[in-house]
Amino acid sequence: MLSPTQIIVRLLLAALLGSLIGLERERQHWTAGLRTHMLVCVGSALFMIVSAFGFDDVLDRPNVALDPSRVAAQVVSGIGFLGAGTILLRREVVRGLTTAASLWTVAAIGLASGGGLYFAAVSATVLILAILVGLKPLERRFVVRREQLRILVLRVDSRITSPADIEAALAKGGVWVQHIDAMPGEGPAQQKLRVVIQADDIPAATEYLGDLPGVESVKPDDT
Repeated sequence: MLSPTQIIVRLLLAALLGSLIGLERERQHWTAGLRTHMLVCVGSALFMIVSAFGFDDVLDRPNVALDPSRVAAQVVSGIGFLGAGTILLRREVVRGLTTAASLWTVAAIGLASGGGLYFAAVSATVLILAILVGLKPLERRFVVRREQLRILVLRVDSRITSPADIEAALAKGGVWVQHIDAMPGEGPAQQKLRVVIQADDIPAATEYLGDLPGVESVKPDDT
């Protein structure tokens, strides 16, 4: 049986590792962010602890046999329902698969932490962060060209308009929005939006935003 200190260490490690991946998803403004990933990782660790050590008091009874791996298997399949909630289908384009996959791998990290496989849990976290963060520039460089994605930089008054209003305005003109990154602007009420769209004609796309209240400037991002 684990001591209270060992249980706390395993749960805290799961929370820490889950938070690292959750912060990256939070930075991308996905619904499943910091708290969701931490909860999934801690919950998986607790499931593993209960499965491996929670039934020690009945193991000495006759005809009693337990298989701790069964709970881990149920976590692997059960987390799929939570991941499915992050997947969206918009105009025949699937979004959210990376976040769903990160939740699935965070569950595996939690199981490893709960089972005492600290090196495996930490190594997997480092590798997952390298995939999510390190490969993003390469993905943007090569995938953007193939899909003819363009980037617009907007400065807006956050009191008047929002990213949802921007996406709705572009959608009316038939412009598909892949992603919007929101950042603080120069003033207290100003917001800088980095809008990734699929469009061949940038000037035509900006026309849909010209008359939208609260939009102060629109320009292509040439970086």
